[in-house]
Formats: sequence, C-alpha cells, structure tokens
Amino acid sequence: MIRVTDTLSIDPRDIEENFVRASGPGGQNVNKVSTAVQLRFNLADAAMPEEVRARLRRLAGNRVTQDGVLLINVQRHRTQERNRAEAQAVLVDLVRQATLRPVKRVRTRPTLASKRRRVEAKTRRSTIKKGRAVPDGE
Repeated sequence: MIRVTDTLSIDPRDIEENFVRASGPGGQNVNKVSTAVQLRFNLADAAMPEEVRARLRRLAGNRVTQDGVLLINVQRHRTQERNRAEAQAVLVDLVRQATLRPVKRVRTRPTLASKRRRVEAKTRRSTIKKGRAVPDGE
C-alpha cells in the first residue's frame, strides 16, 4: 500500500503504468528505450471517501478523462525508475491535497473608515478627470 495520510492509502493494484518513448534529451537512447511513464489511476475504483474523490477530480482538472481515469505523464528523467517514482509522488501529492478540507471563508463587512477612504479616492480621481476636460463655451 502506498501511504498518503495516516488514514488513507492507495492500493498499488489500482495504478496502471505504461512506459512510452520520451521526447527530449537522451541522445541515441531516446529512439530505443521507453523511459517516459504514463500512470493511470481509476478514481471510480479507488477506495477513498466520496468528498476526497470529488476534490481530487477538481484538483486534477484536465488530467482526468471522461471515464474518470486520472492520467499523469512524466518524462523528465532518463530512467524508468526515476520517472515512475516521480509519477507516484505526483499522484500521492494530489491525493494528499484532496484530503485537506478547504477553509470556509468568513464574510466580513468593510469598516466605515474604509468606505470613506474609497469615496474620497473616487472624488479625487473625478476631480482630476474633470480638470482635463475642454471648457464649455470656447
């Protein structure tokens, strides 16, 4: 099990990894060796609370397919092992972020002094703009 938090773990059997040829640096090796990893994580089959799954879907954005599969592509390194480790780290980080509940915003009202400052700034700006106008009657 891949540990995400104290209460949540990811089963490695839910992760599917495919290795494909990477673009970028690698010299002659880039045409011979499949080092880039394409990690697939099915959100529907994942054993996690529904609210975490919904936040994960929102966090992942366009990396989630219409079928509910999270795709993570990594080709930064020249070896499969390092790309695989980074892809799993990205997945764990996304799931860890999804476990955090967003803090509810407490609505506050502007103070009387801030309202006055805003109106005074608008008046000053209005006066400046009126000074630029061409006088009537000439």
